[in-house]
Amino acid sequence: MPLNIPGLLAPFQLLIHPRIVIPNVIKDIRYLDFAALRKAGYRGAVFDKDNCLTIPYQDTLVPELETAWSECRKTFGENNVIIVSNSAGTHTDPGGIQAESVSHHLQVPVLNHHVFKPGYSCINSIRTYFSSLHRPITDDELIIVGDRIFTDIVMANRMRLTNPRRPTDPAHTPKPRGFIGEAFSCIFDKGGTASTEREGLRQETEKENERRREKRLVVGRGPLAVWTTGVWEKEAMGMRWVEKKVVQAVEKWSAPKEAETSHPSKFVRKVKLDERRPSIISVVWSRLTSA
Repeated sequence: MPLNIPGLLAPFQLLIHPRIVIPNVIKDIRYLDFAALRKAGYRGAVFDKDNCLTIPYQDTLVPELETAWSECRKTFGENNVIIVSNSAGTHTDPGGIQAESVSHHLQVPVLNHHVFKPGYSCINSIRTYFSSLHRPITDDELIIVGDRIFTDIVMANRMRLTNPRRPTDPAHTPKPRGFIGEAFSCIFDKGGTASTEREGLRQETEKENERRREKRLVVGRGPLAVWTTGVWEKEAMGMRWVEKKVVQAVEKWSAPKEAETSHPSKFVRKVKLDERRPSIISVVWSRLTSA
């Protein structure tokens, strides 16, 4: 795989924002309660591909995830669930052939982007996609699920840190004139009575309170970052060990921010898994039929 510069630079951001690597942890997507997420206000999802939904370098869904994946698409709606990969849909995918294959097998769109995760250009591409939907989806209505800390989780937390304020119509938004300026404006606009001046002061106070409330509500909100620790096929195990140790160190030595989303247990469900290993005959037959 080509060198991922944004991913290599991500650890340096720990010096300023150490908790950018903090995830909500599950083994795999079977443990996510999608109905509870939807009920809580999450309306869209971004998924990594390799070792999250598929075997690395393959385009088909891991069979064990079929029920959970179907439930996810049904809950959010297929246009509200997308794949953001550092292989399919990037400049390393000539003609978008792999993106088409992944989209066909997983039955959801694959995002086309030119900068690898967790680059800010990739974040902008995600925001552009979800804002273009018939019912636009904001950052804080997304879950981002992936198996890598320095790409998927850092990207989700960067979206939280850079979450823009909710847009307003510039044609109907007056330019700020300050507290005194607003009061004098009301005097000239409405005849200059004492009652008009008091009304202007009251309105300006209400506007300032509203701006403060908006700041508290929006700044710091963002996607729910979900880290899947289960590995379907061993890949980059040394880097995964490093990522795990970094997360443990940050959790130990830093305090959570007020706006940081803690791990919500109501979104995690108990799953009874079939731990029986397939027989040798079944494995051989599966490989012969898929060849």
